[in-house]
Amino acid sequence: MDHWKAAKKVLRYLQGTKDHMLTYRRTDHLEVIGYSDSDYAGCVDSRKSTFGYVFLMAGGAISWKSSRQSVIATSTMEAEFVACFEATNHALWLQNFTSGLGIIDNAARPLKFYCDNSAAVFFSKNDRYSRGTKHMDLKFLSVKEEVRNEKVSIEHIGTDLMVADPLTKGLPPKIYIGHVERMGIMDKSLLM
Repeated sequence: MDHWKAAKKVLRYLQGTKDHMLTYRRTDHLEVIGYSDSDYAGCVDSRKSTFGYVFLMAGGAISWKSSRQSVIATSTMEAEFVACFEATNHALWLQNFTSGLGIIDNAARPLKFYCDNSAAVFFSKNDRYSRGTKHMDLKFLSVKEEVRNEKVSIEHIGTDLMVADPLTKGLPPKIYIGHVERMGIMDKSLLM
């Protein structure tokens, strides 16, 4: 019965947002900015965390993902770092894609994305890390290498400004609406 209630909730959400659309702002300075987030052990069955990232350009989302992590994180910092790893991989792809299209000349500067976990940001920028399992070590080393090579830049942001929050957890309606609007999703009746 819980699945039926969840399905009805999804259908009500879709009905209520059918007039929403993705919007972009006119700007002379195009830049891709990302947000990476994770819950911690949110799946009640497997205790795997859910990560999410969203990349914005011209005030609107151009790419996003929400998925269960493939590994079980043993701390909030590890869960957030796995999200940073996934966001880093996608940021590198986006950088190559936008450069190839000639939209943005971002070869000279790293693609910036934000994380709301200060420990994950700290470990991405230095060599301190207590050794863990091999799969986590590889993720840490991969992200650190891209930060060191200035391909990506990971900056800390307050949780209240974390645009990727709706991709990882349920939020109160007012906060959810604020984050969705920051992604560039607007009700078309408000735009006219």
